[in-house]
Amino acid sequence: MTDTPAGTVADEPELIWSPDPAAVASSRTTAFRDWLRAGRGLELDDYDALWSWSTTDLEGFWSAVAEFFDVAFHTAPTAVLPEEVMPGARWFPGATLNYAEHALRPGPGRADHDVAVVFHREDGLVEEIDHATLRRRVAAIRAGLVELGVGRGDRVVALVPNSPEALIAFLAAASLGATWSSCSPDFGVRAVADRFTQIEPVVLVAVNGYGYNGRTFDVRPTVEQLRAATPSLRGTVLVDHLGTGATLPGAVEWDALLTRHDGAEPAFEPVPFDHPLWILYSSGTTGLPKGIVQGHGGILLEHLKALALHCDLGPGDRFFWFTTTGWMMWNFLVSGLLTGSTVVLYDGSPAHPDLTVLWRLAERHRVTYFGTSAPYVQSCLKAGLAPSAEFDLSALRVVGSTGAPLSPEGFRWIASAVGDVQIASVSGGTDLCTAFVGASPDVPVWLGELSCRALGAAVAAYDDAGRPVVDQVGELVITRPMPSMPVSFWNDPDGSRLREAYFETYEGVWRHGDWLRITPRGSAVIHGRSDSTLNRGGVRMGTAEFYRVVEALPGVADSLVIDTSGAADAAEGELLCFLVLEPGVALSDVEPALRAELRTALSPRHVPNRFAEVEEIPRTLNGKKCEVPVKKILGGTPPDRAVSRDALRNPDSLTPFVQWAR
Repeated sequence: MTDTPAGTVADEPELIWSPDPAAVASSRTTAFRDWLRAGRGLELDDYDALWSWSTTDLEGFWSAVAEFFDVAFHTAPTAVLPEEVMPGARWFPGATLNYAEHALRPGPGRADHDVAVVFHREDGLVEEIDHATLRRRVAAIRAGLVELGVGRGDRVVALVPNSPEALIAFLAAASLGATWSSCSPDFGVRAVADRFTQIEPVVLVAVNGYGYNGRTFDVRPTVEQLRAATPSLRGTVLVDHLGTGATLPGAVEWDALLTRHDGAEPAFEPVPFDHPLWILYSSGTTGLPKGIVQGHGGILLEHLKALALHCDLGPGDRFFWFTTTGWMMWNFLVSGLLTGSTVVLYDGSPAHPDLTVLWRLAERHRVTYFGTSAPYVQSCLKAGLAPSAEFDLSALRVVGSTGAPLSPEGFRWIASAVGDVQIASVSGGTDLCTAFVGASPDVPVWLGELSCRALGAAVAAYDDAGRPVVDQVGELVITRPMPSMPVSFWNDPDGSRLREAYFETYEGVWRHGDWLRITPRGSAVIHGRSDSTLNRGGVRMGTAEFYRVVEALPGVADSLVIDTSGAADAAEGELLCFLVLEPGVALSDVEPALRAELRTALSPRHVPNRFAEVEEIPRTLNGKKCEVPVKKILGGTPPDRAVSRDALRNPDSLTPFVQWAR
């Protein structure tokens, strides 16, 4: 960028966590580095050296990941990466393998009696499933899917909460070479149909109901409408999630399928490296959600690398991330099975009966890696929680955060209120189903920063001229291919939609759409979406910095900032800040303090022209703030052209913005 954004910090920030030498010595990253030294003669003495090698010798690095983690190829690859191109990189051509086989294979931490899954539901139900039981259930559901006509290449979709049935159905589908796709049962009918009908599934797995925030919801009407809208369906499998016994005509009961096929032999269909494993979706805020197809091999290698090396997960660990089945973090979470760790699934609200529910879960199940979102951390901070004082979190060694940039105040709160844990603030995307900026067990944590760029991820910040810059805010790009990049978009035979999404700005370089600053230390700061930049008087700033200041103020529950510059042909428009206030707080109570704090912390240019109170901030189904759609509405774009209401968690929240535009 040609401008220096406000908020750029030249001085080295506070060191908030340092790796314990003994823990580093026993980490899987150190084991990998030792293995490279012994087997390949590579002297890579620190993380920077390892990262540099991993992003310059792509063939050497990714073949090492496959070999180190004993990836079971049924047919050996003829090469690693014959041609380094983006898009269209072909990884490990000729290889066949199966993701589910690796998740279920015996090994350290995966003996029959070892706990594979801990399930905890909001209403207090808890279930532990050992590996023998998990394999047995996957084999039974696999046989049941075959009975329903599912075969290699078919799509199996699921409207399910974060439960063992979701995990089992996914692994069963993957073992067949069928392609999985899931949505959370709180999605509306239209939102689910927009995703599922375009991929023409043959089987739908659904729950009859679910619980959230102390209430129960009947999902059967949604399932009926979805079946009517999906002519490709051959069968429906219904899970009695709440134990009510409620059924649907023509549906096969999950428990009956398990019983009928109990004792079926496990089997795994060898498929090509890039054979579709699952389909994730873009937010769909401005049109039909794009179906992002990712392959067995690419996801297997990426998640082994991310979870074993970056998260240092292995046998004995208990891996938790608060997520739903409609967010890529569910796919990331269940891949914890690849490492031999136990995955902890939670179904329910993170704030019922209060915000301590997830910390209670961490204590009860001896969670070692606790994953959550930056907004949840901010909520705990503002509520004055001190989990380490209330709960035994002695097993906990890492707190992970994603979904939005974690504020410096959030870092400080974790360090003081949770304890001496590594803070793994990570950033990535659904598009690759991983984090490409994050943490490593051998890298320190600096206040407000993501510790490092991920191994194998050639991440850079580009200025306006497409040149890499350091200690300057620029476009987040990935300059070399990664195996988990999309195999394709669904219904995009010539690849034009995929190229338009990532490769139009810089030829042959992935542009992600975030603003990033790489520090001289190799750490990174995410400054928000590059398409919702605040540009005031030539000083540009990411929205993340603005929210950090505003939402730290007592009385402010949520906020949305919109720079109307460029909307409706305005060269420099107004800067508007919409606030959701805590009960009993008036706008006049907080506005003077907000203006003073923004002037001091950011710049006089970044004090909004106007503040306005709203009841709710529009968010996507995955909880992202709808900055760009709201900017379009305020600029005069009709609401139905600015955003698909079915892509929103709270469609009625648009109403005040439409009224404001008028």
